[in-house]
Amino acid sequence: MSANVDPTARGAAERLLAVRRPLEVGYWVISCALSAIGNSLTARIDVARAGLQFADWEVATWESSSALAVLLLAPLVIAFTARWPVHVDNWLRRVPLYLLASVVWSLLHVGLMVTMRKLVYAMQGTTYVFGDAFGYEYLKDARTFLGIVVLLHMYRLLVRRIQGEASLLAAPDHGPPAEPVERPERFLVRKLGREFLVAATDIEWVQGAGNYANLHVRGHVYPLRSTLAQLQERLDPARFLRVHRSHLVNLAQIASIEPVDSGDARIHLHDGTVVPCSRRYRDQLKAAGT
Repeated sequence: MSANVDPTARGAAERLLAVRRPLEVGYWVISCALSAIGNSLTARIDVARAGLQFADWEVATWESSSALAVLLLAPLVIAFTARWPVHVDNWLRRVPLYLLASVVWSLLHVGLMVTMRKLVYAMQGTTYVFGDAFGYEYLKDARTFLGIVVLLHMYRLLVRRIQGEASLLAAPDHGPPAEPVERPERFLVRKLGREFLVAATDIEWVQGAGNYANLHVRGHVYPLRSTLAQLQERLDPARFLRVHRSHLVNLAQIASIEPVDSGDARIHLHDGTVVPCSRRYRDQLKAAGT
């Protein structure tokens, strides 16, 4: 079954997905810059109301250093949440890990912004003293960390909905399955309200990404919630071969193999894609007769 989706909206969403990387970088830069400006203005008002004697450059330094530290740490949080994502069936096991990560986040954030503040104060001929305010900073940092985690998970859910997410066909409630469940011949893909099947033989190559395996099919990428090792066990070993710690290839899609000086190799597929091959897997590739 499939739901009706406006083709214009679908096309716009896919075009947006094609430029997602520069948009993502732009989002982080702009949001952190706006945070620094907005918080500096607010903090300056609060300082004036309290009758405190702080120069404008001091207030700007506090807030700018905090925002810049968030920007510098963003890639770490992005990588962490991609490697250990939270799902309905694992959120309880993830809570201790994310609590620990929030403490590490706060320590790094405080360390970076205090270092930047000390440098600016030193340039102004004075000294910055942080004091023993880590508990207060952690409470603020934990809220920020939680907000970023929620934002990243919601964003990735939206991306998967646009590009399509694959899943394995489950066994029917009654009667034998139409095809072997342990050796799937097809995958179900849900994309923007539509559902369709992708044959396993149409998969050109697979890239592991933490708890997801990205299926590359005719220029499209469909993430499957599975580790690469788990998926490899269920794909036909006569057709799919592990060539790298994070890559599987469909042997029928290989056009040529290019050795490199390091002992590794580059695998050129028929569609022009180049997939890395580690030296540890080259013998298996030769044995496969490619």
